[in-house]
Formats: sequence, structure tokens, C-alpha cells
Amino acid sequence: MLRLGLGLALAVFALDRVSKELFLGPLDPGPFGVAIAPFFNLVRVWNKGVSFGLFHSEFEFMRWGLAGFALVVSVALTVWLRRAENRLVAAALGLVIGGAVSNALDRVLWGAVFDFLDFHAWGWHWPAFNIADSAIVLGVGGLLWDGLWRRPEAPK
Repeated sequence: MLRLGLGLALAVFALDRVSKELFLGPLDPGPFGVAIAPFFNLVRVWNKGVSFGLFHSEFEFMRWGLAGFALVVSVALTVWLRRAENRLVAAALGLVIGGAVSNALDRVLWGAVFDFLDFHAWGWHWPAFNIADSAIVLGVGGLLWDGLWRRPEAPK
């Protein structure tokens, strides 16, 4: 289980880093982004808060506090991963760990998390996000699924 989870964490981390470097480098989305499809743009957003910009702060201690918190949580999740009882939990934990570590690195390098995926429909925009955010959401969903619907094993 540890190999599965850490392999996924590494894959998410690498995919997120490559995607961010790709879109930070040659892409200049301008003030309104680059329209890719009628429902999807590439934008350049710097999130100094947590989910949806919550706790946004210009204070330097928040940058380091949020990065440190993400790393502490990642260590705790890795301890959980070592004890994972099934592939779903191992995969879900790997997704969360990889996403959290990559976003923490954004905070260390740039002072904020770089978000660039912007989906919209009928005038409504979902807050911009990145690959790491997607992995975290999928991982948390997997953990919830396992916690709510996995049948407990019969006592031996």
C-alpha cells in the first residue's frame, strides 16, 4: 500500500510542477485569460489563502504557516498511509499528499499557490484551481467514500 500511495503522490507532484512551469513560462493569458473552449479558460491566479482564497493574507507569516501546516499534514497522512488497509485509502492518501506538498512548494517558492484552470458555464465561474487541488479533492472524496461505504470486516 505504501508503494501505491507514494507512487501516486510522486506522480501528482510531478504533473502539478510540470503543468505550473509550462503555464507560467510561455503562456501570457493577459488580464482575462486564454479561452480554450466555451467553458474553459487558462488564467493566472495567485492564491495567498487556502481553498477559494479563504484566509487570504499579505502577511509573510501566513505564507510560511500555511506551507508548514501542509507539510505537517502530509507527514501525518504518510503515517496513515503506512497503515492503509486497502488500495482505495492508499491511493486517496497518495493523491492528497502529492497535491499538498506541491502546493506547499508554491508557497515557499512564490509566496502563493499558482492556479490556472478556470471552468465556467452560464456566466458562473468555479474558482480557479490547479492539478494539485484536483488531486486533493479526488483524494478526500476517496477517503469519504471508503469511510462511508466500505463494509467493516467480520471479527476473526
